Amino acid sequence: MQSLRAKLSRRVGAALTSLALLAGGGALAVGAQLATAPPASALDNGLNLTPQMGFNNWNTTWCGSQFNEDLVKGMADLFVSKGLKAAGYQYVNLDDCWALPSRDLSGNLVPDPVRFPHGIKALADYVHAKGLKFGLYSSAGIHTCDVKGFPGGLGHEQQDADLWASWGVDYLKYDNCNTMGVDAQTRYKAMGDALKKTGRPILYSICDWGSSGPWNWAQPVGNSWRTTGDISDTWQSMISIAHANQGLSAYAKAGAFNDPDMLEVGNGGMTGTEYRTHFSLWAEMAAPLLIGADLRTAQQETFDILTNADVIAIDQDPLGKQGSVVASDNGLVVMSKPLADGSRAVTLTNEGSYDAAITTTVQAVGIAGAPSYTVKDLWSKKTTTSTGAISATVPGHGTAMFRVTPSTPVPPPTGMSHLSDLPFLAQANGWGPAERDHSNGDWAAGDGRTLAIRGTAYPKGIGTNAPSDISFNLGGTCRNLVTSVGIDDETSGNGSAVFQVFKDGTLAADSGKLTGRDAAKKLTVDLTGAAVLRLVVTDGGDGTSWDHADWAGARIACGNGPAAGAHQLSDLTWTSASNGWGQVEKDMSNGDNQSGDGRTITINGATYAKGLGTNAFSEIVYYLGGACSSLTTDVGVDAEAMGRGTVAFQIWKDGAKVADSGVLNAAAGVKHLTADLTGADELHLVVTDGGDGNNSDHADWAGPVLTC
Repeated sequence: MQSLRAKLSRRVGAALTSLALLAGGGALAVGAQLATAPPASALDNGLNLTPQMGFNNWNTTWCGSQFNEDLVKGMADLFVSKGLKAAGYQYVNLDDCWALPSRDLSGNLVPDPVRFPHGIKALADYVHAKGLKFGLYSSAGIHTCDVKGFPGGLGHEQQDADLWASWGVDYLKYDNCNTMGVDAQTRYKAMGDALKKTGRPILYSICDWGSSGPWNWAQPVGNSWRTTGDISDTWQSMISIAHANQGLSAYAKAGAFNDPDMLEVGNGGMTGTEYRTHFSLWAEMAAPLLIGADLRTAQQETFDILTNADVIAIDQDPLGKQGSVVASDNGLVVMSKPLADGSRAVTLTNEGSYDAAITTTVQAVGIAGAPSYTVKDLWSKKTTTSTGAISATVPGHGTAMFRVTPSTPVPPPTGMSHLSDLPFLAQANGWGPAERDHSNGDWAAGDGRTLAIRGTAYPKGIGTNAPSDISFNLGGTCRNLVTSVGIDDETSGNGSAVFQVFKDGTLAADSGKLTGRDAAKKLTVDLTGAAVLRLVVTDGGDGTSWDHADWAGARIACGNGPAAGAHQLSDLTWTSASNGWGQVEKDMSNGDNQSGDGRTITINGATYAKGLGTNAFSEIVYYLGGACSSLTTDVGVDAEAMGRGTVAFQIWKDGAKVADSGVLNAAAGVKHLTADLTGADELHLVVTDGGDGNNSDHADWAGPVLTC
């Protein structure tokens, strides 16, 4: 939440653009910021493996007098009586203005005795008695966002966290006002550390409005992070916030989610059609679902939307993936979200004002390869069968939402895929279920922690316990598997195991015996022609106790790279592209913040008809599939920067840097780079700032030619 003044005056960050593709899909163009480092591990507090669901009063009450104990108890009562608890909603949260404007003589926060005459602990006890959880609000500054200046948490982190834990608080929304110039990472990490020290599991919702690019740093700090400014109850606000959040899909995963702000469903400013779009898009984006309406006066239509079990199941899918835009044409937008069972959730959104036919295909949404597909409409509940087409006539401002399930398992998409993001063909595990992107943990699903082997953390991978056997359908389309294997650090040095990789029943790799004291071992396996991949773990000969075995960073390369010959890189389809200002542009400079607003690429008087116009920080990824040998390109600062800007260009081959321009400014002119890409699965083109921020860092990959 922001103050009204902040909402009116504050520019919600720079326009940061990310473009991403699913296999066979089209381009997406929405706001994001580059993360050149490997993805961070999610916060290990055992919470929020799927997005949080609950209620927050702000969108209904602000700091009005109706925000009080009766309102909160009423919401808890309705969660039970109206089926919201049964649908998965569990948090009942207070926003700003719950405390008095001053701390007491001991420096503690004091609940407002008029709003909450029985205090916060009694209110939390009431919510807990309903089988629900209770949340509070504060700000990572000296005051909260309301103009009355309620106390913030800056400098009082541990004192406040201990107090909240003593009251039974289960959730903290931590805002971003009155910060005294302290950087966001310092402020939010301080409160995160304080919450951990209480010993009470408290879900941590970071709310800095996306201003510091929290998707780049917040995963090990909080369970979710706001990506935008505040939502309001209008179509334009809702859809613009959806646009800003859509390009951040790569940063979301189980336990760590992008938060495009709370739901406005039922507040009266939009139509039922628009609210269904709102709810559909938030579920497709794996966003927190926090009800913002006063349910005591809500119409039945509001409850029907909020309790749609099929749509909620998309949001709460255990894979934890955020859907991506795969096509966007004149306001007709298609999104696809991978699901744990191998299905895809597909949304067809008509942002125009009149009915429109929207069509996509199973190839475009990333699950081609089955003879037929079951297509369930998640709003009408009608089920049909398709051999490939997915279509609907969608009303203006409406969204059709489908669950598309292949009749047989389909092979992975072309490109690089983490095995933890793919459906298991079958699995057996010696202790509890095999865990995606977490260690094996204990017996329950989702109770592991970040994968770690001898002190090295891995944000992606599969945690198992011997004996374990997991298989994947490859369909003969994949090239290789690369993974590190070892015993997870959660065993404290105990345990031993043998890791084996089978290609269609034939042993293709064997780690030998590894103990909890051994470093991780890297396995690289040729998968050419394989229909089925099996990952097998056996005990090390001393029983299966503590045999917590990690397939760390396991990923496969599938499908063919570019055709033989020399290619202008701007003529090829990238896997993903992130940019520090506006969009990555093909065959023109970066320009301003809109697509296609650049001009002829020009570096120190030299012009280029072909190339890529970027702005630091930028990263563009291409799948090569081992087919290419070299890249040659000129690089430099575009003339449109008017003599400003300093950047550095880097070319990466499968995680290894193979070319670096060093820091360049406009006066440096053109620099030529050549990179050997022989055998590479992936090419990354990275532009960093020159150490002085990214203002005017308009960086050109001029005339890049890829030889394959």
